[in-house]
Amino acid sequence: MELKDIVSVSGKPGLFRILKPTRNGMILESLDEKKKKLVATANYRVSALNEISIYTLDDAGSKPLEEILKKIHDEFGDDPGLDSSSSPGEFSSFLQHILPEYDTERVYPSDIKRLVSWYRVLLKMAPDLLKGNSDGGGEEE
Repeated sequence: MELKDIVSVSGKPGLFRILKPTRNGMILESLDEKKKKLVATANYRVSALNEISIYTLDDAGSKPLEEILKKIHDEFGDDPGLDSSSSPGEFSSFLQHILPEYDTERVYPSDIKRLVSWYRVLLKMAPDLLKGNSDGGGEEE
């Protein structure tokens, strides 16, 4: 599994794995113990994690989510030290530590909370995506 195979669906909690495309969309499976199936048609806003980035103030203007997730893993391992009850200030301080150049005007605490939530899901269900090199090499499923 690769980051391009994992998506977020607007209005749906958690993350989903793409099982296969359909004529009108794709069949998804929740990335949790329940493994619920969802047929995402054109009415759903689906975002692949490899296409998501976080706004920064540097020349690049953004940093890919994959790099940020790996940096969180390098810095914090299995425990980022935050959960859903953490304060907005704690979320901002967390991202400031990981990505000092992030754009505080365009990245909201709710975005950082979602990032931490996704990190925890990936840590549990797809830990290999958080470590190793990002050249796409390695075993295929």
